[in-house]
Amino acid sequence: MKPSESLFFSEGQVLLVDKPIEWTSHDVVAKVRNTIKIKKVGHAGTLDPLATGMLILCTGKFTKRINEYMAREKEYTGTFTLGAVTPTYDLESEPIDQKDFSFITGELIQKALPAFTGTIQQVPPIHSAVKQAGKPVYILARKGKDVVLEPRTITIKEFEITSIDLPVLHFRVVCTTGTYIRSLAHDFGQALGCGAYLSSLCRTRIGEFTLEQAKSLPETLEWIRHIKASEGVVDSK
Repeated sequence: MKPSESLFFSEGQVLLVDKPIEWTSHDVVAKVRNTIKIKKVGHAGTLDPLATGMLILCTGKFTKRINEYMAREKEYTGTFTLGAVTPTYDLESEPIDQKDFSFITGELIQKALPAFTGTIQQVPPIHSAVKQAGKPVYILARKGKDVVLEPRTITIKEFEITSIDLPVLHFRVVCTTGTYIRSLAHDFGQALGCGAYLSSLCRTRIGEFTLEQAKSLPETLEWIRHIKASEGVVDSK
């Protein structure tokens, strides 16, 4: 081991981080990697920049477990905003195609829910990291090229609207890996007949790991520094 390397993190650790808004998942990994000073740091499931919540990071030998954690059930909370759509299905792009939503009732919302629960087919957003011809489709979409994605089989175990404050719907979803909550927002808006986009998102659980167990990014970085100091690790300049 080099004097600047931490045995604790090289041997493998799982870090639960509450990702801050406007940070990419890669940004968080890069910050943690730079603080630990080892190359082997990765995350188990991307969160979009405008999303917050649970991000599992694995270090050292535990990076071999990333796929295992990625495959686990996930829970999200957040909001859909009715009456418009966006090209990215969230607030990464401006709302367009404004439509009346005044006819939406709680009863209409409840009737639409069953079609989005259970094993269903879902088309990922064209502004996503899904690869086509070896490239993420969002690169093609940004260039204005036609992108056609095939539906994927996903399972939404629970989908509930927890409160209604039109045009905003608050929701909770429990789903399998590979589910795009942005697509769920868009498709649910189409089913209601007024359009919708994802206006906020928080991942609250991955498998048995809950957001309450996670540290903020500053807390995580401070904890890493504390561990390294207790090992007597000195960072090289």
